[in-house]
Amino acid sequence: MSDFMQQALDSAAASSPPWLQDWQRAGRQRWNASPLPGRKTEHWKYSSLQSLQQSFARAEPGDVELAAAGIDLPDFDGPRLVFINGYYSPLQSACELPEGVSIVRFADADEEQSRRIRAHLGLATGRDEPLFTALNDAALAEGVFLEFAPGARLSQPVHVVWVSANQAQAFSINQRLLVLCGESSSASVIEHFAGGIGGQRSFTNGVTELLLQAGATLCHYRLQLEQEAALHIGRVQARLATNATLNSFHLALGSELKRVDLVVDFCGEGGHCEVNGVYLPRGREHIDYHTCIEHRVPNCTSSETFRGIVGDDATAVFNGRIHIHRDAQKTRAELNNRNLLTSTRAEVNTKPELEIYADDVQCAHGATVAQLDEQALHYLRSRGVSRTEGEVMLSFGFINEVIESVRSAALRDYLQPMLASRFARDPALVGQAS
Repeated sequence: MSDFMQQALDSAAASSPPWLQDWQRAGRQRWNASPLPGRKTEHWKYSSLQSLQQSFARAEPGDVELAAAGIDLPDFDGPRLVFINGYYSPLQSACELPEGVSIVRFADADEEQSRRIRAHLGLATGRDEPLFTALNDAALAEGVFLEFAPGARLSQPVHVVWVSANQAQAFSINQRLLVLCGESSSASVIEHFAGGIGGQRSFTNGVTELLLQAGATLCHYRLQLEQEAALHIGRVQARLATNATLNSFHLALGSELKRVDLVVDFCGEGGHCEVNGVYLPRGREHIDYHTCIEHRVPNCTSSETFRGIVGDDATAVFNGRIHIHRDAQKTRAELNNRNLLTSTRAEVNTKPELEIYADDVQCAHGATVAQLDEQALHYLRSRGVSRTEGEVMLSFGFINEVIESVRSAALRDYLQPMLASRFARDPALVGQAS
């Protein structure tokens, strides 16, 4: 195994809480026993890990004024936890918790809390999951356990912010979020990743586990807004019990390497998930989304829509899989991936998959790759809109339908102007103005 994480792993082992040390040892054994995936590994054939071939130090605590560093945090009027370089920042957090919500940092867990965390940690990911989950286990020292009590109803989202910034050498962060939604609870969680400011080199290996008990409803939003120098490999794995509902939204700006695996596992009848996402690489950035919806039981439904705009020399990968197990009768599942290339050099590899072993199901999937519609541009220009403005309008319109699916009005109000501004400044979308 490559030793690019050796320093970080040694530091994590020395600083972890005693109750996590056996978990770390098991993760490290799996990490050391497996080679890094290469181009001959099917699920990594379009994504090179060459950028990880360097030594990453363990992150050090940072004291960063986020607004001064150009990191904009919207105000959602709910609890907020801010972690800078993997360390909790109480000065920039706001943790007044409503009734029915508890938040425990792994590093602060007492005996009863640590017992409860260990009872649920790994239930979604399992212990035989991919290599970078093993790395996360091996380096796990600081994590968050977020629990919504049975029957809790939250009107405001819980905002968890992960920032990488201000360290002299390249460093790594292994972040873990464990969410437990009690029976018939209803809540929202926003994960917000920021970093790479000023070319700061960092590697984030982020794992999120979502456990939804019977009748629970969770809106989970994952915003990966790091700049190009911030490398990120992430995994989100959800486990849905009977009649649970997951509404999931992903937004990813590009970086040199950004890979996200998303798995939704139906373990009880009557479950539903809606997964929507947008990815926007440009320059020489790379984004890779691998998703899998596991329909294990009958009478569940899923809907998945991802859209990407790929510009300049950027590349994108989307591999979406719907797996209908033999007992999953009466399943309804849809998967759609659409891509817009704004440059002749941009590239996308898309692969929607259906794997069906039940005979009473309704399933559909599709994928498209296209460029901006010249007829639509001509129509806009004939009405006095410049080509530059027309390209921005058509590009933003291409993803706005997905942005409109976001259930949080405050989050929509934050995303729409930010993305419109990005398109207006994006050289990949700027032609010759008339």
